[in-house]
Amino acid sequence: MTLGDKLTMLRKQKSLSQGDLADKISVSRDAIGKYERGDIMPTADKAKKMADVLGVSLDFLMNDAAKEEAVDKDMLQRMQEVQKLPDPEKDKITSIIDAFIRDTRAKKAYGMA
Repeated sequence: MTLGDKLTMLRKQKSLSQGDLADKISVSRDAIGKYERGDIMPTADKAKKMADVLGVSLDFLMNDAAKEEAVDKDMLQRMQEVQKLPDPEKDKITSIIDAFIRDTRAKKAYGMA
């Protein structure tokens, strides 16, 4: 997925117009259109602002590798907080997450989700 594809997808997911995104990162609406078409590349500071506004990492936004989903910044922040916990608490949280993932996959496999 290209930068332009990701910008368009993420902008629409956030229900932002090109003008809305442009206002939030202090560029023109035309610049957003050019980013989305791949005519020009944003500067590093504008790319960082876009990533922040769109709620993804700069790495996700700028990397053309085939990644299907953006990193959820809220989830990433939660995981960083979990890393600060003592090991016994981290183990409990990891067990709960693993169980939830396992159960969700099982439900999906049996057509229950």
